Amino acid sequence: MVRKENQSGQALFMISAVAQRYDIHPQTLRLYEREGLLKPSRTEGNTRLYSQADLERLETILTLTRDLGVNLAGVEIILNMRQKMDRMQREVNEFMAYVKREMTRGVGDWEERLGTALVKAPPATRVRAVPPSAIPQDPPHESPPPSRRPPID
Repeated sequence: MVRKENQSGQALFMISAVAQRYDIHPQTLRLYEREGLLKPSRTEGNTRLYSQADLERLETILTLTRDLGVNLAGVEIILNMRQKMDRMQREVNEFMAYVKREMTRGVGDWEERLGTALVKAPPATRVRAVPPSAIPQDPPHESPPPSRRPPID
């Protein structure tokens, strides 16, 4: 049997089917697993089973190595960076959703918050206009006298 399904109904592929599908030697798949690039699940009999996510990751690995000439160390770095970028994007999305919720809530609470302000005063009494004649003027700026240091020999 080359294809199985797990308990959730997701298709799982044995190493021979994956090797044939992608035209690679099964030993190459084992190497990718040893290098930590792929992590297929295992049966009780220790048979490797590749999920759809494993196959998508394998396609990325093969694109990097075959088409772009990236070595396995470079592949590892690229995959790790992609994983970090995905995590950061999720965090940004969560933050944006939080800000959106707070903004929506804030607009609704605006009138209530204004009514509970510590100082209730109309805007005109908060800022007092000062006539220009009341602002002290500084005398014109003079430059300091030149220093009288003896010349250095």
